[in-house]
Amino acid sequence: MSDDGRTRCAWADSTPDYVTYHDEEWGTPLRGVDAMYERLCLEAFQSGLSWITILRKRENFRRAFARFDPARVARFTDEDRERLMADVSIVRNRAKIVAAINNACGVLDLDAPLDELLWSFRPAKARRWARMADVPAVTDESKAMAKELKRRGFVFLGPTTCYALMQATGIVDDHIAACWRAA
Repeated sequence: MSDDGRTRCAWADSTPDYVTYHDEEWGTPLRGVDAMYERLCLEAFQSGLSWITILRKRENFRRAFARFDPARVARFTDEDRERLMADVSIVRNRAKIVAAINNACGVLDLDAPLDELLWSFRPAKARRWARMADVPAVTDESKAMAKELKRRGFVFLGPTTCYALMQATGIVDDHIAACWRAA
């Protein structure tokens, strides 16, 4: 239990940034193409890093990536890529930067809105885990999402990243049973 008397998922009490993110965003159903594209990009940038690193750079990412407007990011040029590679306020990983631009193009090429596509992988049955150790890193649904995104030309989005995206956007609700946010 934290100082405010609330029981949270184990990872959420380690920093004030995590408390706010957990209490206000993580697991909350999210809709909207730009919002889902932002989360897709941030989850890809997080790969191999701690989420707190990405969370603390979020506003910098928003500035650098045109507030995650896929139409604007899809028009980024080689000069924009170099600008991003020189921007010390974000994660400067060329493969991840190229993926964000590539995936913006993918969003524009979809035959349905991005959020509808992602939500189509919502599990038929909700689960409530007793402990964070019980929460999987990959599910059949996240594997299927990753496969479909890859088929549509998206990159840097494997099953683990897709499951983290599902958790972050409320496609799945992985708040543990004792958490005050558990539905």
